[in-house]
Amino acid sequence: MTTATAGFLDATPLLGDPAALRAQAEQDGLLFFKGLLPRDAVLALRLQFLTILDQYGLLDREAGVEAGLVNAAAVERIAKADVTFCGTGVPFDVYASIQRLEAFHRLAHHPHLLRVFETLFERPFFPHPRNIARIMLPSPFNTPTPPHQDFLHVQGTTDTWTTWAPIGDVPRALGSLTLIRGSHRNGLMDVKEAEGAGNLETWLCGPSFDWVEGDYEAGDAVVFHSYTVHKALPAKIRDRVRLSCDFRYQPLEQTVEEKSLRPHCDVLEWEEIYAGWERDDLKYYWHHHDLRYSPWDESIRWQKDKIC
Repeated sequence: MTTATAGFLDATPLLGDPAALRAQAEQDGLLFFKGLLPRDAVLALRLQFLTILDQYGLLDREAGVEAGLVNAAAVERIAKADVTFCGTGVPFDVYASIQRLEAFHRLAHHPHLLRVFETLFERPFFPHPRNIARIMLPSPFNTPTPPHQDFLHVQGTTDTWTTWAPIGDVPRALGSLTLIRGSHRNGLMDVKEAEGAGNLETWLCGPSFDWVEGDYEAGDAVVFHSYTVHKALPAKIRDRVRLSCDFRYQPLEQTVEEKSLRPHCDVLEWEEIYAGWERDDLKYYWHHHDLRYSPWDESIRWQKDKIC
């Protein structure tokens, strides 16, 4: 098997040409937007993430919080205790503190992001409330996320799109996201067990794959279809935390699986997450929609392994 890599094409100009943007999305299964989100807002959220890590003693305090350098001894203790939570990269208490951040959940509703999906779907759409943060500490227990398709983990409608946004600058050497252009056209692919977050890996056999990768900066975002194969690159920078967020969106009239309305991995109840928020407009916002539901299908997650 051979692979090729290429840099992203900036889809920002296509926001002014909806037909061209949708054609690009249908062809590639992904759209990259350079500087879509305000850099200052992303860096402010990064500082909130890092402040929480510092409160739990996971950062090198001599370097300063904003450097994002880890406390190697503390990270080693976590690794030995094997206490990371649900593929998030950190223990339960740390992730619960992250999930309480109002700014984290508000970023998923930023007008610049919503404009992308208004243009892409061309009809009413629905942001999933289950927002995900990844706080990947440089440690053997945080293996790179293997190649996978999101639909296996999300279900509901196949026309769900994920936004992956780096929280801070995330070059390839820090373990950024890479995707196979056009892989969504293969439909749902076979899987096998794997190491890393999610523990299921897509079988990639035979042909050459057009992996797209690049160095992300704070404010960049890539959105992709639920069938688009993607993975994390291995981190070569071994003293700095990698921060990112996953947000998901779908057409409003299509079905949603009910776990997408729960906090990620049920780390907390919504009442606990909302405690202390300054504004109420995003609390239980999905209750205002007449949503249609589809049941979880466990069988599609366990297809028969094959040999390449």
